[in-house]
Amino acid sequence: MDDVKDVAREVLSSTLPVIVMVVVLLLILFENPGQIIIQFIIGAAMVTLGLGLFLIGVKIGLLPMGEAIGSELPQRGSLILLFFSTLFIGIAVTVAEPDVRVLTHQIEYVSGGGIPKSLLISFVAVGVGLFMTIGAARVLLNIPMKYILTAGYLMVFILAAFVPSHFLPISFDSGGVTTGPLTVPFIIALGVGLTSVLAGKSSMSDSFGFVALGSIGPVLAVMLLGVIYG
Repeated sequence: MDDVKDVAREVLSSTLPVIVMVVVLLLILFENPGQIIIQFIIGAAMVTLGLGLFLIGVKIGLLPMGEAIGSELPQRGSLILLFFSTLFIGIAVTVAEPDVRVLTHQIEYVSGGGIPKSLLISFVAVGVGLFMTIGAARVLLNIPMKYILTAGYLMVFILAAFVPSHFLPISFDSGGVTTGPLTVPFIIALGVGLTSVLAGKSSMSDSFGFVALGSIGPVLAVMLLGVIYG
């Protein structure tokens, strides 16, 4: 019950200012905004309810499950299972991420079907999965995060010189949408679970950074797609 109250306060504090501001703008900009305001309020109420239910689900289901999986995998004693599972989980949560689907739908629409939605989702998902696997290997091998991030962004800037101009913004947007409400909680929980077994619970430097790595992956993957298309 406390979780429900906390989520309700969090959601209302986030959505109410936006709702009030939009209603005020509608009253100022339109002469007879009654019907538009009613439609907006109904939509805003649905969004608020949906967001609240989603956050409750994240707190009571997604976070505990991600941490449990992350802490259990290393104890199986198989590196192949650990890396394959991390890769698969990264791909699966990215495919299910609503922000990714919104972006790929818009790109497919603007490009007139020239950049298929399914192809773009596949490249983004594989990019996230690969770099989550690299993150797990980093914890296992005790490699400092700064080396991985430096190498990753050097690859991004080098590859940017060969990518068609219209693919460059798509690539960076693809990295941004992977930090959505479904992907981030699960990746963070998975990372905390992994490092609690591999590096010890006191290792704060190893428990986080998986989201940063997961954002580099899709940028590089979509850039490679751009090079292929180019």
